Amino acid sequence: MGTAAHVEIERKYDVPTSAAIESVRVRGGLALTRPSAEVGLVAVYYDTSGLDLARHGVTLRRRTGGADAGWHLKLPAGPDQRTEAHHELGSDGEPVPDALLSPIRALVRDRELVPIARLSTRRVEHPLLGPDGQVVAQLCDDRVTAERLLAVEPTLQWREWEVELADGDRSVLDEVEAALLAAGATPATSGSKLQRALGREGPDVAPAGAATPLVDATAGEVLAAYVATQVNRLVSNDRGVRVDAPDSVHQMRVAARRLRSVLATHRRLLADRERTERLREELKWIGQALGRARDAQVLQSHLDGVLAAEPPELVIGPVAARIDTELSAEYRAGQAEALRALDSERYFRLLDALDDLADAPEYTDDAGLPAAELEPRLLARDAKRLRRAVRAVDRTETPGAREAALHEVRKKAKRLRYAAECAEPALGARAAKLARRAEAEQEALGEFQDSVVARSRLREVGLQAHLSGENAFTYGRLHALEQQRADASERAFRTAWKKVPHRRVRRWLGRARPGS
Repeated sequence: MGTAAHVEIERKYDVPTSAAIESVRVRGGLALTRPSAEVGLVAVYYDTSGLDLARHGVTLRRRTGGADAGWHLKLPAGPDQRTEAHHELGSDGEPVPDALLSPIRALVRDRELVPIARLSTRRVEHPLLGPDGQVVAQLCDDRVTAERLLAVEPTLQWREWEVELADGDRSVLDEVEAALLAAGATPATSGSKLQRALGREGPDVAPAGAATPLVDATAGEVLAAYVATQVNRLVSNDRGVRVDAPDSVHQMRVAARRLRSVLATHRRLLADRERTERLREELKWIGQALGRARDAQVLQSHLDGVLAAEPPELVIGPVAARIDTELSAEYRAGQAEALRALDSERYFRLLDALDDLADAPEYTDDAGLPAAELEPRLLARDAKRLRRAVRAVDRTETPGAREAALHEVRKKAKRLRYAAECAEPALGARAAKLARRAEAEQEALGEFQDSVVARSRLREVGLQAHLSGENAFTYGRLHALEQQRADASERAFRTAWKKVPHRRVRRWLGRARPGS
């Protein structure tokens, strides 16, 4: 059975049972046509007993009746917008299709999905035509009867109007809304029929955006806001990793790294130190499980670009084919490893622990201190760790030791960057500037580390080519180019290093305020 997906753009309105849809007068060259035949729809909604899907604005249902009978999974995708996946109906009593379960596995985990509500709808559709006679939207007049299935409760009944775009643009929604409000409708207090049936109002998931200023916030409030954002990003990108969406592995891995790093900076705020360290270790584990695929992908893309820029006469033998074969296999193996991790009980318990941290953290007294007072002190400590790591580079005696020391510097720069990002809502523009400058250091040393990995792999692949009777000249040339890349990256780091007030961080940030 096939699964199809599309973006659903719609608005819902509460209306009294006596409202006359014939009184709706649409302007802007739009015309409301005669209604189509009335249809009966019966939808059974599924969720965990704790309503984990509903809490995240996700709906999963099996619906009979109408032209689109089948399984439907709806995920929030922005204002008035949801991504809907549709799967064909099977026999009565069938389990939730795997194709629809996979995108929500991070929410459901290993908990059982059970029927939570049954909604019966009598629907009359009114096609809305544009100036050229094409259907631009559908206005649905729905009379709904809802039963909650987790407990014996009275049924609910209501009427609502729903406008869903077809081939029109969003201006159609505005035109229709004005007409519906004039006819007695009001914007729906619930984002979906299920929310209304469950007694839940408003959108469940706030749209992602810039950090909200936290003027006069405590350090605990600043940490809680950052943790909640990163947990949401980790869970959101879980869906992308499962379908191999571009950049999803990278973004999920970054969310795990940010959480791990910020927990280290703010460990004094959390009462259970041992629990915090266990959580950091589990975040390290999931980051490593995602890393193999990501690293192979980045290296393959980089080497493909370098080879494409080489003069043809300097590319001797099937170099591109051998590199792509090796790294494509590495990527597939890494992707399989990542998917195994994402379906493991260990991962599900990690998500449970992150939920506990976000929903009910156990804080020390330090968490109640003003963020404007405590955050500069915490950032100054991270800056001191970075200074020590840089000094350690100059004490190394071998190339291998130097590479390892610079890798430690990169990790310390990353920690300072993420801590500054966390503090930005409380400290404002100066924290944002510190984060950007630490990021420049991190990025330069990221290039350096990538070159270390590239040289190691080129040596391996070059030896394999030589043993297979191929000319290894090009691999040696690429190795030399990577050494040049490493040297340039270290110089770029030294330049970026000079722009950060590493020894004056606390005093420099102490004068900062949101927006300053």
